[in-house]
Amino acid sequence: MSSNPASTEVGGAPAHVQHPQTIRSFVRRTGRVTTGQAKALETLGEQFVLPYQDSPLDTDAAFGRSAPLILEIGFGMGEATAHIAQVRPDDNFLCCEVHEPGVGALLKRIGEQGLHNIRILQHDAVQVIEHMLPHNSLDGIHVFFPDPWHKKKHNKRRLIQAPFLSHLAARLKPGGYIHCATDWEAYAQQMLEVLSNEPLLHNSTDGFAPRPSYRPTTKFEKRGLRLGHGVWDVVFLKHLAA
Repeated sequence: MSSNPASTEVGGAPAHVQHPQTIRSFVRRTGRVTTGQAKALETLGEQFVLPYQDSPLDTDAAFGRSAPLILEIGFGMGEATAHIAQVRPDDNFLCCEVHEPGVGALLKRIGEQGLHNIRILQHDAVQVIEHMLPHNSLDGIHVFFPDPWHKKKHNKRRLIQAPFLSHLAARLKPGGYIHCATDWEAYAQQMLEVLSNEPLLHNSTDGFAPRPSYRPTTKFEKRGLRLGHGVWDVVFLKHLAA
């Protein structure tokens, strides 16, 4: 199913991330921006879309408040993102997505639902993490339905691999969490293995996790479930002593 059009690719890692190719959090895909999305980009973009910078982000200034910070990597059309922001109003959500239709769609949802706890970075999440997010700065990380790259010869392009996961874990505060979800069983097993082998993290449960109540089932996910597809959630926590 792989419902999230904000796909992921691995392709030259940052200097201190050991990987044979460069990590990128997306794949270039074209998409038409609708009239509603274009209007949202024009009217709400300045308020909710942050410029990329090569220095740490002042999140209190960006959100206008101090609150727990959750990073989302690749939000697709923003359906789940908007829902989670609505049911968790006390958290700030920093959301990375490069595709303009998805950014416009989330901005449209922000306007329609009156959300104030989302900020968007229309930029590669790998560079955002590398330059804008210091170690121990995040309370949570969401990676929902990244591209599974289901052909074996393409598995190396998957986002959730040990070097990048180590990079993410370093940005979590002690006690912070990383929540991944996928509808591709082989990728789910890889996620579980990679996270289990990260020394900064431990599993929140035994094996796969029940779907946390804050993560909704999207229309794509519901369609897949009707077709007999599975969905797997993985939730790991950073050691308190880390």
